[in-house]
This record gives sequence, C-alpha cells and structure tokens, in this order.
Amino acid sequence: MNRYTKETAFTEIIMLLLAAIFMIPIYYLIITTFKTPADAVAHPMGLPVNITFDNYIRAFKAMNYMHVLGNNLVITISSVAGIVMFSTMAAYSLVRRTNHFNRIVFLLFMVGMMVPYQMGILALYKQVAQLGLMNTLTGIVLIEICYSLPFSIFLIKSFISSTVPFELEEAARVDGCGVWRTFWQIVFPLLTPVIATVAILNTLGVWNDFMTPLLFLQSRSKGVLLLEVFRNIGQFSTDWTNFFPMMLLAVAPLILFYIFMQKYIINGITSGSLKG
Repeated sequence: MNRYTKETAFTEIIMLLLAAIFMIPIYYLIITTFKTPADAVAHPMGLPVNITFDNYIRAFKAMNYMHVLGNNLVITISSVAGIVMFSTMAAYSLVRRTNHFNRIVFLLFMVGMMVPYQMGILALYKQVAQLGLMNTLTGIVLIEICYSLPFSIFLIKSFISSTVPFELEEAARVDGCGVWRTFWQIVFPLLTPVIATVAILNTLGVWNDFMTPLLFLQSRSKGVLLLEVFRNIGQFSTDWTNFFPMMLLAVAPLILFYIFMQKYIINGITSGSLKG
C-alpha cells in the first residue's frame, strides 16, 4: 500500500497552484462578459457590480450568430464525414495491400504530415480560384478534408494493423462477401474507437480553423464564427465587454461537443488507436 508522503502533498499543492494560475485568464474572460465597459475598466479582476446580459445580446445580434453557426456546422460536419469516409477506406487499402506502390503512397501521405499547410497556400489559392470554388463552403470543406487526411490515415492504419484480425475478413470472403461488403459490414464497425478519435480531433481542428475561411471566404454571408469575432476587433481599441461574449459564443458549441465526446477519445487511446 502506497503511503501519502510529504513529497506527494507538496507536488499536489504545486499542481493546484499552477491550475489556479492557469484559471486566471478564464476567470477574467467570463466575469468581463457580465460587466459594463465602465465596470470592466474600473474593476478588471473584480466581480461584476451589476450583472448584465446585454453584452451577450449585442454580440448575438452583431455576429448574426445563428447564420454563421449554421455555416460552421455545415463545414465541420461535412469535413469530418468526408475525412472519416476517405481515410478509413485509404487506410484499409494500405494495410491489406502491402505492395511496393502502396508503400510509396503511404510515404507520400506521411510527407503531407511533415510539410506545413502554409507552404503551399499560394498554389492552393490559385487552384481554388481556377476551380471556381472561391467564396464557397464547398471549397472550404474540400481543403479541410485534404489537409486532414494524412494524419487520419496514419491513425486508422495503425489501429487496423494492431487491432483488426485478418481472419475475420478471410471468413467473410469464404461466406461470399466481396471487398466492398467486407469493409463496410465487417471492418468498419470494428473501427468505432479510432473513428471517434479521428472525428473528435478533426472536429476541434476544423471548428477552430481561422486561416482557411479568412483566405477563401470573402462574403460575410459565408462567414464563420471566428471570422465574426475577428471582424469585431478594432484597429486602435477594442471593447472587451463586447469582444469576450463573442469569443464565448464561438467556443460554446465546441466545449459542449468535447464534454459529450471525451469518453470516446479515452476509449480510442486505450484500445490502441494511437499505437505506431
């Protein structure tokens, strides 16, 4: 039986102090959303003298919140669905067909993980414009899918190699299943832990992506939440009592999603989905 030593108590105290320090910006962010501008300047770290929800109401209207939230949901859901579908099929093929060509293809995907997205932004901008996808949600979805595929394929390929037994597929083929049916009815259901992991990680990434919508969406009607937050930053000054509620409104759906899905990513990790 482990004894509760002085060293353990000291470590826990240090960790609690660090946690309290890291919570200070979050505390400041939240309490400022309920203050008037004068109250925020006079008592920046103090509790609100008179709690007001007017800041949230103004932010909701200024952002056209429901419209841009819908754009965010369309982009995120479509991108994550495409990432899961294409990466699972690609990873399955790369695992089960171990020829020289597939090894080269996998190495090319790994190069995609190493090369920063920003290095090809000029070529990507020209290509999107030539395809007529500029200022469209479809263009953003395609970019998000292509950018996220290498890492997703890496995770799913590792999971299939270490977890999905080949004997199940051989038994399915004996029963008359083709490759397509074997994948969707036998293999795909077994990938639930790693699919949940991939879906969560890519949802966080796509939702928080600021550069892609900034470069490829010029119309405000096609805007997303982070763009609306950015547009309300003043050149010389910013009203933080309006800006902070916009930030909270932008991240609130993502926080709720993560709280709901966090158990699935834990299951994915413990099931071996992140094994190399």
